Amino acid sequence: VCIHRVRSCSSIRFIKSKYVCVFDKSALKFSHQQRLFRTSAVSCGQIVQFKLSDIGEGITEVTVKEWYIKEGDSVSQFDSICEVQSDKASVTITSRYDGVIRKLHYSIDDIAFVGKPLVDIEIDASKGVAPEEDVVETPPMSHEEHTHQEIKGHKTLATPAVRRLAMENNIKLSEVVGTGKDNRILKEDILNYLAKQTGAILPPSPKAEIVPPLRKTETVPAAPKDKARKIPVPVSRPVAFSGKDKTEPVTGFQKAMVKTMSAALKIPHFGYCDEIDLTQLVQLREELKPLAEIRGVKLSFMPFFIKAASLGLLQYPILNASLDENCQNVTYKASHNIGVAMDTEQGLIVPNVKNVQVCSVFDIAVELNRLQSLGSAGQLGTSDLTGGTFTLSNIGTIGGTYAKPVILPPEVAIGALGKIQILPRFNGKGEVIKAQIMNVSWSADHRIIDGATMARFSNLWKSYLENPASMLLDLK
Repeated sequence: VCIHRVRSCSSIRFIKSKYVCVFDKSALKFSHQQRLFRTSAVSCGQIVQFKLSDIGEGITEVTVKEWYIKEGDSVSQFDSICEVQSDKASVTITSRYDGVIRKLHYSIDDIAFVGKPLVDIEIDASKGVAPEEDVVETPPMSHEEHTHQEIKGHKTLATPAVRRLAMENNIKLSEVVGTGKDNRILKEDILNYLAKQTGAILPPSPKAEIVPPLRKTETVPAAPKDKARKIPVPVSRPVAFSGKDKTEPVTGFQKAMVKTMSAALKIPHFGYCDEIDLTQLVQLREELKPLAEIRGVKLSFMPFFIKAASLGLLQYPILNASLDENCQNVTYKASHNIGVAMDTEQGLIVPNVKNVQVCSVFDIAVELNRLQSLGSAGQLGTSDLTGGTFTLSNIGTIGGTYAKPVILPPEVAIGALGKIQILPRFNGKGEVIKAQIMNVSWSADHRIIDGATMARFSNLWKSYLENPASMLLDLK
């Protein structure tokens, strides 16, 4: 009763003089705790229906691939909410508000539509909300007070793997200081943060170093020559015969392939094939491969193929162009954004290496390693999958020799590379020698590219690969 009267009376001096005699130490302590409990534990919140905004490229629906939060979690602005996948790329959706997640409108692998609610977030009513959002008033709701350091106006950069690690350990990304490029949060940052919280001592993480080339007196470990021939082995999968037909919707990258290939059929394709003697290139790669591994990069043949194509496109820019829908204008692309077709679990994807005309072979190898890692994990972004101007498809990694590649609109040319085979050939003296032979199959848009242009480009590309030292004269 005394506590109630203390809160209801307006004169503090009157209350203090009249009731101070009846309060003992425990009563005062209880009153103070009760006051703090009432002010921090009860809040009048608003539920904001956070809608899936337009992510561009004319995308109207996406597939929810992963949630980074769950109901009851507290989020801040720019914290990642989920990862969605369209028919073009994977996109991470971030929060616009500070609040508590009250409802997830979709489950994993559900189809989410642009403009529809994605999650419900309870925010502080005093902060207000954007007028375009739907706000639902809710009765007062009790929740535990949660304090954390917020980064306002800055996006928290981290890969999905790092976000998952943080979520599994109940770590707010806004509390972690990133040491990567542009303050990106790395895995080591999460582990160091955990160590500070638990008192553990972690060993320093090794950093990649660029080691200068070895001296002539030093020896480079030779690659094993006697490699066993790879024999295709069938993939053993459990086969379940249900006796019923199964219908599945076309989603993700398959849907993109349907659209792209349907448009590609409108292009009159012109085919051209040739064989390339890669004997010298194979030797050069064997010499450079250990040096690239010291730098932490896997060096394949593809960087050489891509760079040689870029040098050829400088001489024949019509192959690095696009044709408008009405076939009235040809746009010559300034950048050589060369795409590489990749076979992934999600289907066929074609990320591209940007500005190859100003990249070295090593730069291309570094970027290819990045794209292949993201492609295997299904984490390629929209910028990696769009903007291509020319494409190479390495069907030889699977075992094919010849192919009939289909042009990816709005590009006008594409090449398919076969496997490298050891075959007998004649040298200049008429002697039979072992040669490393690869076949290439080109397809070009015959509306603006004639056979002679395609053949001349192929011959130039071939000369660079058969004599890789000649590329040094034109490298920039």
